[in-house]
Amino acid sequence: MRLLPIEFAKPGDFLAKTIFDNDGRILLREGVALTDFYLTSIRRLQIFSIYISDEYNEAEIEDVIKPELRQHAIKAIKEAFYSFEKYSLYSTNTNIDEKKVSKEKRTYFDSIGNIAKEIIDEIISKKNVMINLVDIKSMDNYTYQHSVNVAVLSLVLGVQLQLNQNELYTLCIGALLHDIGKTLIPKQIILKPGPLTDEEYKTIKEHTTKGYDFLKGCLEISAPARIVAIADVYDALTSHRPYSKAMCPNDAVEYIFSHGDTQFDYEMVKVFSKAVVPYPPGTLVKLSTGDIGVVMAVFPNFALRPQVKIIKKGKNSNSNEVGTTVSLISQLDIVIKNIEFAV
Repeated sequence: MRLLPIEFAKPGDFLAKTIFDNDGRILLREGVALTDFYLTSIRRLQIFSIYISDEYNEAEIEDVIKPELRQHAIKAIKEAFYSFEKYSLYSTNTNIDEKKVSKEKRTYFDSIGNIAKEIIDEIISKKNVMINLVDIKSMDNYTYQHSVNVAVLSLVLGVQLQLNQNELYTLCIGALLHDIGKTLIPKQIILKPGPLTDEEYKTIKEHTTKGYDFLKGCLEISAPARIVAIADVYDALTSHRPYSKAMCPNDAVEYIFSHGDTQFDYEMVKVFSKAVVPYPPGTLVKLSTGDIGVVMAVFPNFALRPQVKIIKKGKNSNSNEVGTTVSLISQLDIVIKNIEFAV
């Protein structure tokens, strides 16, 4: 299994991860052979990357949480956000039934709380869990998928930091709802396909304040913002958004590294570097020798220096023969230059 931008996918490739619609229903099941019709349909859904199985690696990359739990969480977030958006419209109505609205808000908060507990239970049941999956996202459902991903990423970091159960719960709730303020920002700005104007950018930055003002009357959200900040940026950078294309996971990791101690807490960045896997098994990479290889294994705490099997020899004098396995932990003079999507 490897992640592939949709423009590199071709008829005959096998889908390695099920694609769901905006309501969590299966659109295309893993294992199906892709056709021109399927590829066109995927593009129409504004899904820009998919997972495929091919001759380089057919092994499954396990998601941090089960697909059904992920879809359940996305649905719960979507319903909660719609409820909050509706409440913001009600707030200008003098005839509003405050008791009814308060009860409805509590129902959705309880739903989010239950989802948080399920995600926490699943993550802490796994030992040495590492972040090695970029989820398939559609543009329409981006905000809800992003909220779930940020929660999962934050919890993995929280576990690494040895937070207790109550701290993890607070962290998860805060991460799931960190973008709630976007429901109060005009849709034409949120979904604008091109660059934002200075005024639009100023407006969109207000979503954090609006979200806090909305939530503070309902429950106390005090999740460690330094953790959520890294998770938020990593998932955003590796996602296609209306105004920017997705970065490769390795480039997103490099970005976070380069902003350690400025934009991010450096101690958190060090924990993040041990938990994230930018080159999961099956990834095609180009080495500094000019060789192209497939990642075979990833070593804990050394995610940027995996074991690579050479599948295409480079032209340099120090190139390795096809079939050679190179461990970047021991061969420190070799580095990964970039991810390749075709050989």
